[in-house]
Amino acid sequence: MTSSAGSSCTSIHRHKRRRSLRTCHAPGRNSQTLSALGDFQTLPLEIFHMVLNYLSVRDISMLSMVSKTIGSRLINYISTTSGTRRLLLQDFHNPQLPGGKGGTSILEHYRSLGLLLKRCTLLLPTRDRLKYVHKVLSGVSCFKLHGCASPLHCLGLQCYGVFLQMLTAGWNELECHRVFNFLWELTNLDRKVQTVVSSKPGSARKLELRIRLFCRAVLLAPWHHLSDSAFWLTRILKPWPMVNQARLLYIIFGPVSSLDGHVLWQKMIEGPTDESSLKGLADAIKLLYGTEAREWTADDVISLVDELSVVPQEWLMENNARLLLLSGSSICFTFMASKAVNGRAVELARLLVFMALVCEKDLYCMDWAVNMMQKVCEVFSTPWERNNFLQCLENTFAHMLMDMLQAVLAGEHHEEDGSFLNLFHLVNAQANFHKEILHMAMGNSNSTT
Repeated sequence: MTSSAGSSCTSIHRHKRRRSLRTCHAPGRNSQTLSALGDFQTLPLEIFHMVLNYLSVRDISMLSMVSKTIGSRLINYISTTSGTRRLLLQDFHNPQLPGGKGGTSILEHYRSLGLLLKRCTLLLPTRDRLKYVHKVLSGVSCFKLHGCASPLHCLGLQCYGVFLQMLTAGWNELECHRVFNFLWELTNLDRKVQTVVSSKPGSARKLELRIRLFCRAVLLAPWHHLSDSAFWLTRILKPWPMVNQARLLYIIFGPVSSLDGHVLWQKMIEGPTDESSLKGLADAIKLLYGTEAREWTADDVISLVDELSVVPQEWLMENNARLLLLSGSSICFTFMASKAVNGRAVELARLLVFMALVCEKDLYCMDWAVNMMQKVCEVFSTPWERNNFLQCLENTFAHMLMDMLQAVLAGEHHEEDGSFLNLFHLVNAQANFHKEILHMAMGNSNSTT
C-alpha cells in the first residue's frame, strides 16, 4: 500500500510538473507575435479593420511603422473591399472630401495614401513595390491616360502625381529610373508620343492633350527640388531626336486654348503673344539649362531653343525675343553669342531690335538690352565684325520703322488694328535704346576725364 501510494504520488507530481512546463512555454512561442501586434492581438481581424476605419490615412501610415506584422495586416486591409472603398476615393470632380474636416482635399488624401503605401512596402524590392501599387490603383480609371471622359475638369491625374511623389520621395536615381520605365511601359507612352511628334501638328489634338495632362500632372508634378523636376523632364525628352524634343516640349508647355485645352500651334506664328503663353516654355528651358540638369550641355539647350523657334513653322521674331527674355540673361547671352560666333550678324541685329521692342512693350528696363548688346560685341574677334554688327543693328531699326510707317499709311485701319500702336512702341524703343547708349557713353567719358 505504501509503495503503491508513493508511486502514485510521484506519478502525479511528475504529471503536474510537465503540465506546468507546458504552460510556461506556451507564451514563449507567441511572444514575438504578441509583441508585434500588442493589444491588437486580442482583436478579431474584422474588429481590427473596423478600428482602422476610424483612423485617418496618415494615422494608419504611422501605425504601419510599429512592426512588420502590423504592416502585413495593413497590406491585407488595403486589398479588402472595405479598405479599397475607404482609401481609393474617386470623386475627382469634387475637390472636397465628403465630411472632410477643415476642408481636407482629395489631393491631401492621396498624398497621405502615398506615404502609407511607401511605409507598408518598405521591405519589398522596387519592382515588387511598383507591381503591388499598380495592383492597388488599377481600379481607379481616372489615373489612366485615357481613363476620364472630362480630363480638364478632373483631379485624378494630379492625385496620381502627388501619390507617386510621396511614394518615391527619397528614392535614389536608379529606383526612379525604374519608376519612369514602369509608367512609360504601363501607359504605352512611347508609341503615343511617337504618334504626336511624327504627325502633322494638331492632327491628333485629343492625344496631344492627354499626353500634356499626364506628363504635367503625373511625371512633372510640383517637385520640391529642381533636380527632381530636371530628372523627370530629362527622362521624357532625352530618348527623342532634337526636332522631336522641341515638338514634345511645345506640346507639354506651349500655349493652349482656354476653351478645350488643345495646343495652339499657330499662336507663335500669327501674331505677337503675351508672357503667359511663353512662361511654361521659358521655365522648362531654364530648368534644363540649370546646374540641376546634369545630362544637358549649354549647346544642347541652345539647339533645343533654336529648334523650338520653328515649331511648327518659324515664329515671329518678337515671340522668339520674348521667350529668350523670359528664359533669363544667361541663356539669352549664350544664344546670341552662338550666333555671333557663327557670323550671323544680320539675324543677331534683328533679334536685338526685337528685344528692345519687347523691353519697351513689357516695361523692362532698356539698359538690359543695351548691356546685352555690349556683351555680345565682346564676342566678336575683330573690330570689323563688331562694327558690321552695329551697322546691321542701326539698319534694322531704320528698315523696321519704314516698314511699319508704310503699313500705317497704306490704307484703312480699324480701332482694333495695332499698326499705330506698334509704330509708337518701336519709335519709343529706338529712342530709349539710344538714350541708354548715350548715358553709357557719357558715363564712360566722365570716368576717364
